Amino acid sequence: MPDVAARLPEHGRISCPLCHLNQTIVFDSTRRSDGNWRITANPLAWGNPDAEVVVLGFSKGPTQAGALASTAHDQIAFKGSRLAVGKILAHIGLIPRQEPDALKRTVDHLIADRTGRFHFGSLIRCTVERLDRDGTWKGSGGGMLDKFVAAPFGQEVARKCATRFLGVISPSTKVVVMFGLGSKGNYINESRKLFQQSQPGRWTMFNEISYTDGKLMVVHVEHFASQGALLPNWLGEKPHERARLGVLAREATQIGLAKSK
Repeated sequence: MPDVAARLPEHGRISCPLCHLNQTIVFDSTRRSDGNWRITANPLAWGNPDAEVVVLGFSKGPTQAGALASTAHDQIAFKGSRLAVGKILAHIGLIPRQEPDALKRTVDHLIADRTGRFHFGSLIRCTVERLDRDGTWKGSGGGMLDKFVAAPFGQEVARKCATRFLGVISPSTKVVVMFGLGSKGNYINESRKLFQQSQPGRWTMFNEISYTDGKLMVVHVEHFASQGALLPNWLGEKPHERARLGVLAREATQIGLAKSK
C-alpha cells in the first residue's frame, strides 16, 4: 500500500524531519551542515497535491528564504521572479501568452490555487546554502544545482527529498517541470537519477532535456533567475542556438500532457 506521507504535500508548511538527524525541528531555525553545505528546515508547498503539472525549482533562493518570517505564504514562491516563471510556462504551452502584468497575475493565481492544475515547490524542499569564500552562507550562485546534487551530503538530502515528495506522485500528474539545466546538462543527469531511485521503472531520455517512464514526463527548462541573455535566448526572443532547448521543452511538455496515465 502506498505511503500516503510520500505524496505531494498540501499547500502550506511541511513537517519533515528526514534529513535533520533526530533534531527537534523548529521551522526555519533547525539546520544541518556538512562541509561547505547546509540545509534549513523550512519546507513549503503551494497549489494542488493532485495537480496535473508539478513545477519545481531547486531550492528556495535568498529572496524566497529571506521572506519567510515577514511575507504571506502565497507570496513566497518564486518571489521577485514570477514574470520570468510566467514567460517560461507560457513558452512551453502551459499557460496563455499574455502581456507582462497579466502574466504575473496569472502566476500569482496559480500559486495560490489549492485545487487547480498546478503544484509548486522545489526539488530540495529545505533551503540549501553554500559557504562562500567570504565566510557567509549563500543560497544562490554559479553551479550550485550541479554541485550540491553531486556532493555526498547533497546526494543524501536529494535522495530522501525525492523519495519523500516524488516517490508516490499523484496519478493525476502528467508533467514535472524542473527549473534548471546545469552545466553541460549535469543537473538534468543528476535529477534523472533521483527520479529513477524514487520511482523505479524504465526511465528513458525523451530528448536531451526531458525524460519519462512512459507515464510521467519530466521536462527541464531554463532557470527563471538565469543571468544575462540566457533566458531571453532560451525563449527565442532573438535567433540563438539556445532557443532550440526551449522548443524541445515545449514538445516534451505537450507530449507528456497528451499521455493517459
